[in-house]
Amino acid sequence: MPYLFSLFSIIYFFNFFNNFPLNHSVKQTFTQQKKQPNKQQLVIAFYNLENLYDTVNNPLVSDDEFTPYGDKHYTGEIYKDKLIKLATVLNDIGMDYSKLGPAIIGVAEIENDTVLYDLTRHFLLRNKKLKIIHFDSKDARGVDVALLYNPTMFIPYTAAALVVSLPGRSKEFAHTRDILYVQGNLAGDQVHIYVNHWPSRRGGEERSAPARAAAAAICKKHMDSIRLQNEQAKIIVMGDLNDNPTDKSIRKTLNAIGSYTSIQPNQLYNPWINFYKQGMGTLANRDVWGLFDQIILSAAFTKLHLPGWHYQSAHIYYRSFMTEPAGPFKGYPMRTWEGNNYRGGFSDHFPTYIVLQKP
Repeated sequence: MPYLFSLFSIIYFFNFFNNFPLNHSVKQTFTQQKKQPNKQQLVIAFYNLENLYDTVNNPLVSDDEFTPYGDKHYTGEIYKDKLIKLATVLNDIGMDYSKLGPAIIGVAEIENDTVLYDLTRHFLLRNKKLKIIHFDSKDARGVDVALLYNPTMFIPYTAAALVVSLPGRSKEFAHTRDILYVQGNLAGDQVHIYVNHWPSRRGGEERSAPARAAAAAICKKHMDSIRLQNEQAKIIVMGDLNDNPTDKSIRKTLNAIGSYTSIQPNQLYNPWINFYKQGMGTLANRDVWGLFDQIILSAAFTKLHLPGWHYQSAHIYYRSFMTEPAGPFKGYPMRTWEGNNYRGGFSDHFPTYIVLQKP
């Protein structure tokens, strides 16, 4: 088995670098604005890594299936193959706009800091020298969110885990992924970052909506405390929200709107509303695209008269090698698992990123 995976990796990367060069441009339909090369630009990204577990059984969480003896027969070779594919994507995101890649990358569905160290030290990412901010949450499946950052562009000051308690749940299932809050200096701007992975739609969208509303309310409450001190605070809310940009948890609870010109200080700007209304998305189910993976900005990023970084464009990172090539799911993100069978894909989500600019 190890030889098969090694041979696969060699063939895969030979084809990748010959057919999909790192500067291969994103399809224009997946971007909102074109590159402006005369501006100084900075990239912020988010990626759901789809169950990036290590292979070690942790008796404190439900990770048995992601072990060599579990239902998925999750071996070290599968783990290495998963890492090389995720590293391929993370190495390329935003390179059309910044030669350094993203300044910060929010990630979801990671088991612990071990997998993050393995990922950031991968040979494809090693030169970026990415640092990690992560807290273990009480999620029953053992998955968390985290922030990766390039220390030449971002300096963290403080970090905290905002605990999300779910309404109407027994004590055993009352907790979901924490919201990661990080305050720091983003290439000269003081910023507040929230990395989210809100509760899933398991059991139905309507039935599970109160859980996402609870997560949104905790994020909003913390943001409001920041804006009481500084109405023009630069805030970045990112994550797999398990809701679309027009859903109530985002539109009402977070107060995120799609109008760039009429935004008020107490509102957030959500560029993904226009993407979603045009039928674009980051994941697909039953021939319907959802856009759960969002990066949302406070009003200060839209005010050109204010100093520092401003919003320039939003993008869904898409490459054809990341998608299902044929069959009923053609064009969907090629997922890692098909049931308990290793599909060998990248993730069941496309990443998203935004570009900030200043003269």
